[in-house]
Amino acid sequence: MTCNEFPFVSVLIPIRNEARYIERCLQAVLAQDYPADRLEILVIDGRSTDGTRDRVQRIIDEHPAPPSIRLLDNPGGIVPTGLNIGIREARGEIIVRVDGHTRIAPDYVRECVIAILQSGADNVGGRMDGHGTTFFGEVVAHVTSSPFGVGGARFHYSNREEWVDTVYMGCWRRDHFRAAGLFDEELIRDQDDEFNYRTRAMGGKILLSPRIRSEYTVRSSPGGLWRQYFQYGYWKVRVLQKHPRQMRLRQFVPPLFVLALAGSGVMAFIPGVRWMALIVPGGYLLANLLASVITASRRGWRYFPLLPLVFAILHLSYGLGFLVGLIRFARRWKDRRGRVPALEGMP
Repeated sequence: MTCNEFPFVSVLIPIRNEARYIERCLQAVLAQDYPADRLEILVIDGRSTDGTRDRVQRIIDEHPAPPSIRLLDNPGGIVPTGLNIGIREARGEIIVRVDGHTRIAPDYVRECVIAILQSGADNVGGRMDGHGTTFFGEVVAHVTSSPFGVGGARFHYSNREEWVDTVYMGCWRRDHFRAAGLFDEELIRDQDDEFNYRTRAMGGKILLSPRIRSEYTVRSSPGGLWRQYFQYGYWKVRVLQKHPRQMRLRQFVPPLFVLALAGSGVMAFIPGVRWMALIVPGGYLLANLLASVITASRRGWRYFPLLPLVFAILHLSYGLGFLVGLIRFARRWKDRRGRVPALEGMP
């Protein structure tokens, strides 16, 4: 690919309260081996209160263009509203999403562009390689790289190029948003899943490429991890309500597991069947310990004491969040509208 053949790329970074990570994230984007004059960076801030905006502005003031860096305001404060603001403002033929918790490889943008131009895919992305800043975070990174931990989300652990349901972050041709619409602003979480369902429903394809590399900073505390995966499960209900044909049995395993545990608790008080109360928790404990042993043998035995706990946090929080979502959105199974804004304003 010669200089004249490089398409103009807009990198969108939707953020809110990312003061700890935004400088590292932005420096990685500025260090790309993609031609600087064919690149722009749009940081869309959701009214941060922790000094994030000041850090971004300092980098803008200190960095001579190209590439240009713009700081945009996101009154909605959530990722989908930020992405939609960025898409409308972007000048690029190709749009690349980068999250504030993430440090991308120096060739990330170039590999995204090559993949989307050569594959015919509508969305391309790479693996989410977790990185922990604490010992607990290191354990989380290992658990979220395990099929037992995250199920069928192949972007967490696959090492081969393949067509998938969804990828981490994403890269699209600009015209794809004219065809598929913008991101659903109802969804605080899982808006990328919903958009990828929409893409596949119109016959689009999504490519996972191991050449597209990035490092994601995972949650560093049990509470933070619980809240994150609870929200994933909670909002997944609305995604499935909007795209019922995309339902898969594996998506119901965590909530069914939580219900089975609750049922086991009830059975423990029923004479004559108390022994049956051990079947589900005992079976899960054995599976959890086996997955923990396998993970520790590959990653290091010092992680073993926390591995079962972290596996359990992922499964229980997601499953409970899904059940709460079923209750909260019980009357919305016929409501598939969402809040996908119009495309007016796109250049």
